Amino acid sequence: MDPLAGYRPASQRVLDKVIDRLDEHCRAFIALSPFATLASASPDGWPDVSPRGGDPGFVRVLDEHRLALPDRQGNNRVDSLRNLAANPRAALMFFVPGIDETLRVYGTTTLTRPDTLDVDLIDLGKQPLSVLVLQVERAYFQCAKAVMRSGLWDPSRRVDRSVFPPFSQVLRDHCRDATVPQDEEAMRAGLALEL
Repeated sequence: MDPLAGYRPASQRVLDKVIDRLDEHCRAFIALSPFATLASASPDGWPDVSPRGGDPGFVRVLDEHRLALPDRQGNNRVDSLRNLAANPRAALMFFVPGIDETLRVYGTTTLTRPDTLDVDLIDLGKQPLSVLVLQVERAYFQCAKAVMRSGLWDPSRRVDRSVFPPFSQVLRDHCRDATVPQDEEAMRAGLALEL
């Protein structure tokens, strides 16, 4: 049985929307975006998707064929960076709160130091440790259907934080680690210091 049986062919417009650069609409969307996901794969093919965020425009467009993603302090697993050092192909998906469409950008990456680029990447008084420069090969806007179905930006569908255990408890249970602080506020305060 063909698992793709029943899908209609993509329309010409859907095929034509893929471009090989960041046009003015892509650049404007990236400038508005405070959140993106970075997709990479390990040398043996295991996929990885990592959240990235900052003030709107935290990813900088260097020109219509390159963008710069500063690497901010995280959990120091550096899974994405390790993957991209071995397999430089990556994809970014940009989100803008209140806009249902998303922007997908694909390309080949290089990892560099922030002082090699002629752009200010200081955030909260800190330079990033490294910068991922993506050479754009494909870019296109994804239609709004998935975000519309999810109600992602609909305030009435926002989940109250009380319906899920505090993350400190999740970590204690998930990792079987009694050393994780009991106090959620203390844990979040510690995370805020690392921003």
